Amino acid sequence: MSSLPPSAAASRPAQILVIDDEPDLRTLYELTLLREGYRVEAAGSVSEAWQHLEAGRFDAVITDMRLPDGEGMEIIHRIQKDQRSERCVVMTAYGSAENAVEALKAGAFDYLTKPVDLKQFRAVVASAVQANRAAVVVPQKPAPQAASHGGERPDALSVTRSGATALDRLVGDSDPMRLVKSRIAKVARGMAPVLVRGESGTGKELVARAVHGCSQRSDGPFVAVNCGAIPENLLEAEFFGAKKGSYTGSSQDRDGYFQAARDGTLFLDEIGDLPLAMQSKLLRAIQERSVRAIGSTQEDAVDVRIVSATHKDLHAEVLAGRFRQDLFYRLNVIEIAVPALRERREDLPALCTALLARIAQDGGLPAPRLSDALLQRLAQHPLDGNVRELENLLHRAVALNDGDELQIDLMGAMTPMPAAPRGESAEAPAAVAVSAAPAPAAEPKPAPPPLPSDLQAWLDQQEREILVRALHESGFNRTAAAARLGMSLRQIRYRIARLGISTPNGDDGATAHADD
Repeated sequence: MSSLPPSAAASRPAQILVIDDEPDLRTLYELTLLREGYRVEAAGSVSEAWQHLEAGRFDAVITDMRLPDGEGMEIIHRIQKDQRSERCVVMTAYGSAENAVEALKAGAFDYLTKPVDLKQFRAVVASAVQANRAAVVVPQKPAPQAASHGGERPDALSVTRSGATALDRLVGDSDPMRLVKSRIAKVARGMAPVLVRGESGTGKELVARAVHGCSQRSDGPFVAVNCGAIPENLLEAEFFGAKKGSYTGSSQDRDGYFQAARDGTLFLDEIGDLPLAMQSKLLRAIQERSVRAIGSTQEDAVDVRIVSATHKDLHAEVLAGRFRQDLFYRLNVIEIAVPALRERREDLPALCTALLARIAQDGGLPAPRLSDALLQRLAQHPLDGNVRELENLLHRAVALNDGDELQIDLMGAMTPMPAAPRGESAEAPAAVAVSAAPAPAAEPKPAPPPLPSDLQAWLDQQEREILVRALHESGFNRTAAAARLGMSLRQIRYRIARLGISTPNGDDGATAHADD
């Protein structure tokens, strides 16, 4: 951390270290930053960079990945190890997505793809400087009870006041929740995409809002999108915008979610429900940091941070061919797993208190008292619907309450039906069926599966799953996969390309490889 007082840190020109072994590019970056009012120092190697870093502090470090005497990753790792305050931005060659993801996981603030767009370069450096100074200006005071808990607390990290408020909305002080809050405070400092994973009703959107609130983008917009609730034919217009007259009923220009979230955070809830065709367009928008509205001929640069969430196992979805592997790796740079309520039952009293206070305030009623006996009953209830089910129970209890002490009818709560053993009816246990009927009843014929509403889409999905399985079992050798399925190499290439199946080589089957 900087030893300067907040006023001095905010008033002095930001200091930037640029590391690149190409003199012409280094000079270009220096001149660009000098025109922005920064103080700039430059280095052409890892060793020269460390001479600068050992001599002083910087707000941001911009480094190439490949240097004559090492890798830019060495600089990132050492800055993290020494707990220095500099925000690192890495520059990677075009198409080296794996390098960018590796750098972000190692703690880099952001990345740029060569050849670097100078407008984007200035924006990323400005964001890095702002993030560094936000962490210096408003450190959060450690909580007095921090010593009584094991593990790291989020308060030990530098969090803005708005970030502390966002973290407070995540009710609970159990070990799993302290880990979640600590991870939020860490990952919020960079620009790496975040994937929030957890069961339905666990509060994934609250976690996404906390990531936004703890970041230097907290003053910008937070745009939440439910990917499963948008009709497929409207997805592109909703995400990227549309120009007047670009489609029937388009009477004026309209912005999409990316434009609305500019300089803020775009939260993509239930990302696993996005159709494959839209997944490829989303991937391009994330990689290029620009979008093209429907009916427009120009790309619109957008500066957004992507936070996504899902209750699905995206890795399994990738293996089944329902989710693009390259998009999965782009979104899953940093993962935050939100615990189910059954894994943090010690948070029940605090959660009930917070939920009852909000329910009572919304209804203009005094908050009813929750007895210890009732809390004990709640703790023994499955609560498979997590916090959402708990809130539903409390809502119903408040609505039906006619005294000072709250009563909850857990018998009326929905509980999942236990799986029936093979050959038994799900509606009644076998023992009940035997005692109720003197003679075995004929087993009813299973109902035929419903007809697909879109036959071609259904057939494409079946074909995709078969092809993905054959490719996996053959180690992605398309010649071997084609032979197993009784088709030619040309036929399987065509199907891979038509169905948009991703392969480890990143191609779509349109070109031949030596392994074929």
